Amino acid sequence: MLTPVRYTITSHDPAAHVFDVTLTIAIPDEGGQVVSLPAWIPGSYMIREFARNIVQIGAECKGKKIPLTKYDKHTWIAEPCDGALTLTYQVYAWDLSVRTAHLDQTHAFFNGTSVFLRVHGQEDNTHIVDIVRPVGDKYKTWKVATSLPELKAKRYGFGTYMADNYDALIDHPVEVGNFALATFKAHGVPHDIVITGHVPNLDLSRLSNDLQKICEAQIAFFEPKKKLAPMQRYVFMTLAVGDGYGGLEHRASTALICARSDLPVKGKDEQSEGYRTYLGLCSHEYFHTWNVKRIKPAAFAPYDLNVENYTSMLWLFEGFTSYYDDLFLLRTGLIGIATYLNMLDKTINGVLRGTGRLKQSVAESSFDAWGKYYRQDENATNAIVSYYTKGSLIALAMDLTIRRDTNGKKTLDDVMRALWQSYGRTFYTENGGQGIAEGDTLALFEEITGVDFKRFFKRYIHGTDELPLKELLSEFGVTYDTGKSDKISLGVRLTKEGNSSKIAAVYEGGVAHAAGLSAGDVFVAIDGLRVPVSGPEGLLARYRQNDTVTIHVFRRDELMVIPVKLKRDHAEQVTLGVDTTSNVARKRTR
Repeated sequence: MLTPVRYTITSHDPAAHVFDVTLTIAIPDEGGQVVSLPAWIPGSYMIREFARNIVQIGAECKGKKIPLTKYDKHTWIAEPCDGALTLTYQVYAWDLSVRTAHLDQTHAFFNGTSVFLRVHGQEDNTHIVDIVRPVGDKYKTWKVATSLPELKAKRYGFGTYMADNYDALIDHPVEVGNFALATFKAHGVPHDIVITGHVPNLDLSRLSNDLQKICEAQIAFFEPKKKLAPMQRYVFMTLAVGDGYGGLEHRASTALICARSDLPVKGKDEQSEGYRTYLGLCSHEYFHTWNVKRIKPAAFAPYDLNVENYTSMLWLFEGFTSYYDDLFLLRTGLIGIATYLNMLDKTINGVLRGTGRLKQSVAESSFDAWGKYYRQDENATNAIVSYYTKGSLIALAMDLTIRRDTNGKKTLDDVMRALWQSYGRTFYTENGGQGIAEGDTLALFEEITGVDFKRFFKRYIHGTDELPLKELLSEFGVTYDTGKSDKISLGVRLTKEGNSSKIAAVYEGGVAHAAGLSAGDVFVAIDGLRVPVSGPEGLLARYRQNDTVTIHVFRRDELMVIPVKLKRDHAEQVTLGVDTTSNVARKRTR
């Protein structure tokens, strides 16, 4: 029997934003024990070098200090010792995101990739974690939320938790504090909703009912006969802030961040756009429980958390998930067809807004995620395409193509269920799992559907051709109207800098591009009138097509005077609707 690897995590001073971690290795490597911290976290494809947050680290054996040598930026080697090896270290935690760790006097949150050193050679051992309450009266009411199985801890309590191996240990984030809590069951599986942060009049009952619909629909989607979920318990943990948005998937939980205004309010039955967006985020991360956490690309089976893991298939794992997230809001009745089509045309317009879609395929975007998508600069919209948004439109186009070419006998749903049965269902069993090989995707889609997708893959996945959405949607009773805005536009994306409005990005082919305005320029005035912090739109509303204005901007610390000939927004705008005259409207995607 393998000896467990043991951790203790607490904080002696939450105000310093430092976790205190102890790692005990009962039987260390006789040649010297190697330990390391991951360089990235699955689901966020960027090297983050979490080890840089380790403030101090030391080792001892039988009460005596043991030399610990740093081998590289995230690896240490302890000299051989006769007995159990104990490492103590402190981790600075002040990143208010879903990716790393955050700690203060109000709450604690951590991903295992940020705080738990990997013991080389013992990754398959059982890993036990003792989560210890910080000392002080203000922490006496704190609770623990995590999908880690309890060992000697009560549900939501401090104490020991366990994981089958290191891979499992780092796939269960932990939230600690005074959080709002609700629980519901989806096809018999308990699901917790954990909301951290002050949210007045939070309607947890409505949120529970809405998430239950989504979760039950997705469980039944992948397992329509037995309705078996791939986890024994699931936790939605959300940090509510003034302004924020994001999520990260895990095998039995998700970490989310949202604006508190996005959450439902007691006594208000209307569905705000923010709440729809939040439900879509929950739906997205929950769908990942199957698609990417268990149905994986071969490059992720297993993960190598020391270096980049390249795959050209994120369009399938993130893009398809982005297609199904809002689709499940429609299928469960949480939104209507008009709202769904409105959300869809916003996605289409967002993709059409940037010329990067004409230069980079979604396969290339997937492969370049590490260096381009997760490291976007001011020229990103003109140079890259999102495998999330365009990937979701590819999923839509594929779904409609399958329905059309099989006369409704097959859909994209059949593809996802077949991938689950072949690649995902047994991924975490004792037999292990395998990922989808890069070169097998086309053959898999054709085998499952019977549709010839060779031309589709070449043009739209590995190529940059525009998707034939207008033609496809029209065959299913959806109108696709195009036009251009009447509004005067400079063709820029703005941000705020102090009390000024600043250009964050210039869209290729727009007015600003033609005039020579650049990202980083800070607006001063238009025709002698000060540009407010909200931006120049209000001033521009008084001008007409082809008027010439004088714009003053600061570039670096130099005042520049730039004449600009005004035009309407050059980007095409798509509006979708239901064609009530069509006799195929009944075939709409549902």
